[in-house]
Amino acid sequence: MQQPALDNPLNNMPITPNQTPAKDQKAPLSIDREISTIPMAGKHDGKNWVYPSEQMFYNAMKRKNWNPEERDMGVVVPIHNAVNEQCWRKILEWEGMHKTACGQPKLLKFIGKPRDYTPKARILNLLGYKLPFDRHDWYIDRCGKEVRYVIDFYGGSQSPEEKGVSFFLDVRPAVSWDGIKDRVRKFWETGSGLF
Repeated sequence: MQQPALDNPLNNMPITPNQTPAKDQKAPLSIDREISTIPMAGKHDGKNWVYPSEQMFYNAMKRKNWNPEERDMGVVVPIHNAVNEQCWRKILEWEGMHKTACGQPKLLKFIGKPRDYTPKARILNLLGYKLPFDRHDWYIDRCGKEVRYVIDFYGGSQSPEEKGVSFFLDVRPAVSWDGIKDRVRKFWETGSGLF
């Protein structure tokens, strides 16, 4: 079975979603997809991003040489979707400092960089904190201006009584002149967000 080319510059995924079961797959997976609340920009303006199906997620994990289990996809995919919705809410908090005439910002593209640690993550690691398990750069359209956000994904800690999955998201504007100004402004207003 030939895998589709990874030629979508918006998310580094196949243009035609791979909904075909993997060669060694043991159980069928859903091909249903959920529409996000995240608006698309550019030529897809007016639409929202669509999350991968269980089958697409499984295939992506196989392509990255991970060892997914079919039985986990029913839990992993909703967690993935919820985490991305949380990322978007945190970006909207930052974007709240930029009231614009064109309405809300829109997501242009995103790039996963799981082993490309940010300087902040490396410094925190030197101080004894765990490295993030993933990193994304999200590029938004703010009234025609492209703005990059950096997101470090950390596994959260929880007490033995707590059940479920815990995540911590460190969402912030990328280091640029405008990004630094936003971080300083947020720190001045709330006492957080500088680093």
